Amino acid sequence: MGRVIKTDSTGKQRNQLMRTCAEILRHLSQKQDVDDEVRDMVATLVFSLRQIDDGIDRSIEAWEKRDYWIKAEQFRTRWTWVSLAADQLTAMIRSDDWQQLPAIIMRLYPHFADIKITKLTRKPSTWAGSYARLLREQPDLA
Repeated sequence: MGRVIKTDSTGKQRNQLMRTCAEILRHLSQKQDVDDEVRDMVATLVFSLRQIDDGIDRSIEAWEKRDYWIKAEQFRTRWTWVSLAADQLTAMIRSDDWQQLPAIIMRLYPHFADIKITKLTRKPSTWAGSYARLLREQPDLA
């Protein structure tokens, strides 16, 4: 029996989500005003960052099973910005304080600097309706 190769790995999903975020940041940098499309794009950023964050722990599990604790912790530390950014964007959306958006975006840019975008491949349907979906979520009461 042959090896089972998982083609949709957590790392591959993370790379695709990072690409989506990078393209959205490119689109946002060209916008002058906050309109419905900007709201949808920012909400999609939140959902993408959350998915990246969820995948971090799945990626680390394999290393922890082999007792690679240092490598696992370094990886976790390298990606702590993801959940913080998702939380900041969510708080900004829920408080309807869109004046914070440029500052938050500027803090995100360095994390996507190594992603080269020569052609925008994500369609507006990627983020359509995300803002309404985010608003329907119940906020954590922690």
